[in-house]
Amino acid sequence: MRWKRTLQLIDVHCEGEIGKVAVGGVPKIPGDTIAEQLHWLNNDPKGQELRRFLVLEPRGAPIGSVNLLLPAKNPKADAGFVILQPDQAHASSGSNSICITTALLESGIVEMTEPETTVVLDTAAGLVTATATCRDGRCERVKLTMVPSFVHELDVSLETEQWGRITFDLSYGGIFYALVDVGQVGLTIDKANARGLVEAGMILKEEINRRIPVVHPEIPAISGVAYVMFRDVDPDGAIRTCTTMWPGRVDRSPCGTGNSANLATLYARGKVKVGDVLKSRSIIGSEFEVGLKEVTEVAGRPAVIPTISGRGFTFGLHQVALDPFDPLADGFALTDVWGPSAGSIG
Repeated sequence: MRWKRTLQLIDVHCEGEIGKVAVGGVPKIPGDTIAEQLHWLNNDPKGQELRRFLVLEPRGAPIGSVNLLLPAKNPKADAGFVILQPDQAHASSGSNSICITTALLESGIVEMTEPETTVVLDTAAGLVTATATCRDGRCERVKLTMVPSFVHELDVSLETEQWGRITFDLSYGGIFYALVDVGQVGLTIDKANARGLVEAGMILKEEINRRIPVVHPEIPAISGVAYVMFRDVDPDGAIRTCTTMWPGRVDRSPCGTGNSANLATLYARGKVKVGDVLKSRSIIGSEFEVGLKEVTEVAGRPAVIPTISGRGFTFGLHQVALDPFDPLADGFALTDVWGPSAGSIG
């Protein structure tokens, strides 16, 4: 073969959300911290080229993420990673942390011990500790201790052309979220409404980011609302979630960072306390357990330490390669599959 670049990936999903893990052939990413590497991936042309190579067509697809497995920068960590998606590289993800942990243990990159193995992950948002329940060589379940999550502002309102005044919470759970009670856009969180939810989420995300800048007070590489997450409560009390992701799809999992951000709002409103464990259910019915481990502070503001528990499943192993003569090396996206924003994918 005449390939000039190859990467080896383990295929994994967490509760339905695909999070492929690039374990071999990952080039050296400049930066002394994972946050600096995230910044390089999002701002250097070579970093953007690598992301496009892995997530756009003909090698990639709109559904799921590709996680770059990186050497840990923090000596307390076993491995580092950055999440690649069509719009940009992202700092943190609960479902992807579960995918990474599952891949590391089931591939033998990190030694598995039964009945429990602890893996510490270095992310741009900070350290995430994964406690994996293991049996017969399989990672059965992963419980994450997430980064400190905090409210940026509760009950923010925005006048929209489509729905009138929308009220939402701005909160951080490893990345920034706008958390919207779904009834305000006239929909329910149901598989049949996925397209409508995505369209509403993309409109709101663009408007919110245009009008309301947000930056992490201690990690300037993390800024802007990454996702709009719609929320509701099921009859059994479970939190129903739907995170909408650019350029136009919904998270298949209940969303770990989104639930972390939402937990911070529940704590701020006095609806949860340390030790509480909630159930969160996705648009396809898959579930996470969401716990409030402890409270802390971030830059002087109240914060919570969430836990997220879910399952990851490996389903394949493949190699992605680049032919040096391929005229489509830079990747492409069309509106028939990627939605109306495909033309602006960078």
